[in-house]
Amino acid sequence: MKVGVYLGDYQPTEGGAFTFQDEAVTALARLAGESAHEFVLIGRGAAGLEKLAGPKVAVMAVGRAPFWEAATMRLARSFSGLRRGKWLRSHLERTARAAGVQFLWFTTPRAVDIDLPYLAIVYDLQHRLQPWFPEVNEYGAWFSRESPYSRILPRAARIITGTQAGQKEIELFYGVPENRMRRLPHPTPRFALDAKPSDRAVLAKYNLPERFLFYPAQFWAHKNHANLLLGLARLREAHGVELPLVMVGADYGNRDYVESMARELNLPVAFPGFVSQEELVALYQHAYALAYMTLFGPENLPPLEAMALGCPVVASRVDGADEQLGDAALLVDPLSPEAIAAGIWRLHSEAGLREDLIARGKKRAARWTVDDFVRGVFGILDEFEPYRRTWR
Repeated sequence: MKVGVYLGDYQPTEGGAFTFQDEAVTALARLAGESAHEFVLIGRGAAGLEKLAGPKVAVMAVGRAPFWEAATMRLARSFSGLRRGKWLRSHLERTARAAGVQFLWFTTPRAVDIDLPYLAIVYDLQHRLQPWFPEVNEYGAWFSRESPYSRILPRAARIITGTQAGQKEIELFYGVPENRMRRLPHPTPRFALDAKPSDRAVLAKYNLPERFLFYPAQFWAHKNHANLLLGLARLREAHGVELPLVMVGADYGNRDYVESMARELNLPVAFPGFVSQEELVALYQHAYALAYMTLFGPENLPPLEAMALGCPVVASRVDGADEQLGDAALLVDPLSPEAIAAGIWRLHSEAGLREDLIARGKKRAARWTVDDFVRGVFGILDEFEPYRRTWR
């Protein structure tokens, strides 16, 4: 098959989504010779993608359709009788078909309504499970998440999800049968697996202590910074242990609240802001532990990054965490400050536990890489190809 690989905007500002896409398409370009299929990388812009072109990988830029065209198409395609007009196909689909694309792989959950068979991916459905958080509820956020999923998932040829927990959520909310879903765990980022030891310059730059807990997360409410702070206050009260905390990440409206709580609790917390990947690696490598207390699942990248970089992990026991992290992390109830304190205290007081978690974490992080993920996609394409060859 000729397979289109849709990347959307493909910009570093997309954060973790960009990291995944960038590593996936780089691996695809390197491994394409192992597959019987041809590939076309399709992005809003081709900048940065040209270097990946090769004998079995082409690159194509697809611009945005004019607003009036996109709006008209979206409205008209809501009525089944009008979908028969080829002119109502999206700009992406028309461009892809013109290039001979027979199947589309969406590398982002922000899929486009098309009639070509396609492979979708789901990171999380937390807007369905926990719709009260501002970032998935306010200003139309719930509808902007729900609308593409409700249109795309029921019609997908195959859907990638990383865990059994994620698969059950897709079945529950969108009625997709199990035989159309494939479990491919989120791969450990290559930058973490390949990182060299770093010096302590980042500690001096941000005036950080030698020993600290680390929490890299954007400042959204669901990242649960508040209960982590309460847990550290409880640790101090119950055991007389005060561990400094370093919180990095971009502010999406909740940082002022978190900073004010840290001041009220009189906790030693540093807020370096958004840091580069190089600095992120150094912070992982020099941290006493990762304290990752998100309320969203079923998969999260930072625990895998930390494990690859030799940083022990205390993480939230959210649905899917057991599948993703196994026995390589201490899992705690993220809504209980007492449980958070107990987990960190155990790491602090139990002889050999920290070293044991580091060793287990490195093994866990190395067991599933981006190459494994891409080869898993090759398998999905091979499996679907006999269906696709039944029409032109």
